[in-house]
Amino acid sequence: MSLPGRGLPVLLAAVVVLALLALPRLTADRRILTWALLILLYAALAQSWNLLSGFGGQVNLGHAAFFGLGAVITRSLWLSGTSLGVAIPAAVGAAAVAGLIVGAPTLRLYGPYFAIGTLAVAEILRITTGNFFPEVSTLPAPMLASYALAPRYYLALGVAALTMLVAWSLTRSRFGYGLAAVREDETVAEASGVRTFPHKLAAFVLSGALAGATGAVFGFYHVSFYPQFAFSPLWTFDALLITFLGGVGTLWGPVLGALVFLPLREILALQPQLIEVHPLIFGIVFILIVVALPGGFVEAWRALTADRRRQREGHPA
Repeated sequence: MSLPGRGLPVLLAAVVVLALLALPRLTADRRILTWALLILLYAALAQSWNLLSGFGGQVNLGHAAFFGLGAVITRSLWLSGTSLGVAIPAAVGAAAVAGLIVGAPTLRLYGPYFAIGTLAVAEILRITTGNFFPEVSTLPAPMLASYALAPRYYLALGVAALTMLVAWSLTRSRFGYGLAAVREDETVAEASGVRTFPHKLAAFVLSGALAGATGAVFGFYHVSFYPQFAFSPLWTFDALLITFLGGVGTLWGPVLGALVFLPLREILALQPQLIEVHPLIFGIVFILIVVALPGGFVEAWRALTADRRRQREGHPA
């Protein structure tokens, strides 16, 4: 491959980053900024799930637990007078510690037992939060008067960039190669000298910490905040669906999935007669994607570009 071919993705990524950085200066339209913020938020959440479940092959159905911890802890500390510079790192640290505590026993389970175990943890936290926290958390009048969308947008951009950087590093690091080996076959990985449990636990902690950072953005962004909702299974299954839409275990899959998922959800939300069947529709979409495009949009794009390359070179498709 030529140098320009290798440099094109880097150039495109740089242009996208510069455009995202400039967006609040280019428009004051709150709808555009809100859309961009939500896409960044969902892409970051999906990528954090992808780090463990896509790159590591450990399907976590309790991802909402770490998202919720990040949201509730950040919100609680911030409203009590703690600066965001302290509240957000504290929330991320708490999510990482929770990942260590939850991952140590659950990662010794395999397959569906691990998935069910993580889902149970998230549900316990959701019920506990509903019992001990107020039903609704709203901003006080002084904070509401000074509310600005641009800082929230930049925070979401920073978290999304961080998750992408971590995912990119995993695709090129020795730890990432070991994690991929664990995903393919743990027995073979162990025989090759890869310590499977430490790899899985480190990925679990990293995934939980980044989910906590995403939750911190969510808690800081919303004017009215429902603590129990931050632990809803929807946050897990939305991240799962977005990742599979774009391409599980790929770098750009969560981003592409978020770009498709949010507009589709908005279109369905504008149809009152479809509100009650949203989960069914997304379930059908998920099944169709898994059956027709098991590699998601990323794999479909790779196959398409490979076919075009063969055609240019004169080879049959």
